[in-house]
Amino acid sequence: MKGPKGMDIKKTLIQNNTYLILLLLVIISSLLTSDFLTWMNIRNIFMQQAGPICMAIGMLFVILTGGIDLAVGSYMAIGVSMMGVLLVNNNMPTSAAVVLALLTGLVLGSVTGVLVAYANMQGFIASLAMMTVARGLSFVLTFGVPIRLPLGTIDLMVAQSARYPIFFITVGVILLFMFIQHFTTYGRIVIACGSNRNAVELAGIRVRRYITSVYALSGLLSVFAGMVVAARVSTASPNLGSGYELNAIAACAIGGASLAGGVGSVLKAMAGVMVLALIGNVMNLMSVPPYPQDIIKGGIIILAVLLQLATSKAERSV
Repeated sequence: MKGPKGMDIKKTLIQNNTYLILLLLVIISSLLTSDFLTWMNIRNIFMQQAGPICMAIGMLFVILTGGIDLAVGSYMAIGVSMMGVLLVNNNMPTSAAVVLALLTGLVLGSVTGVLVAYANMQGFIASLAMMTVARGLSFVLTFGVPIRLPLGTIDLMVAQSARYPIFFITVGVILLFMFIQHFTTYGRIVIACGSNRNAVELAGIRVRRYITSVYALSGLLSVFAGMVVAARVSTASPNLGSGYELNAIAACAIGGASLAGGVGSVLKAMAGVMVLALIGNVMNLMSVPPYPQDIIKGGIIILAVLLQLATSKAERSV
């Protein structure tokens, strides 16, 4: 079916199905409860999802290469644990503690990348091992006790008095990685590594370096995501991030990323995060108990991914 100026409406709808799912959820949520479209609720949704969005972007770049990173939740924990220890026990300046925590995520992610790229380990196994290591390190650093973060440090990211800088930071991260994915050689090679690794290697490109880099990037963004979450509660907990890796993978899948690699979009991954957020938010507003929420959320994730698979097949036939 052709629209104005020959535009193929069917193809356009198929290519933007993630946004249509999100729009449909917004409409349904606003009809189910009058509290959904209030400014306070919308602000809370974006505050809560700033961290998961950053994590999903890191996960997306790993998935684009055909890999998977199960350690992202544990990176959140080790990053904020390191930051908490440096701030509270060592009286380190906030900027230095933040930088060292981010470097921790970068280094641990790089180790996972080296295991995948140079030791030829499966991403699932390598990241599973690093998930255990990072979680253990976070408990060792904190002795298993959550650390109360000093006021006026990391909490300023989500402070009303500072006009919620996390909003601008998150938008900046999204725009930066959209640019990297679509307008840089690095982004194109990352996609090519997942879609046709042999061709990239035959072109003389050092694929292993790119694979290592995406895991390092995932570790870095995961620690930043952990900081955002910790800032909202002013606490660094070694239990932080449990289960977040599954939500990040689900968000990318809902956003149309192929777990086989080579297909995915930063903006659609962000939309996938928001789909999951809206599902949880509207059920909370409707006072649905937690356990039924998990069942409903799982069912909706299955339906959303099945729709993505169906529309992907339709897109290939258009």
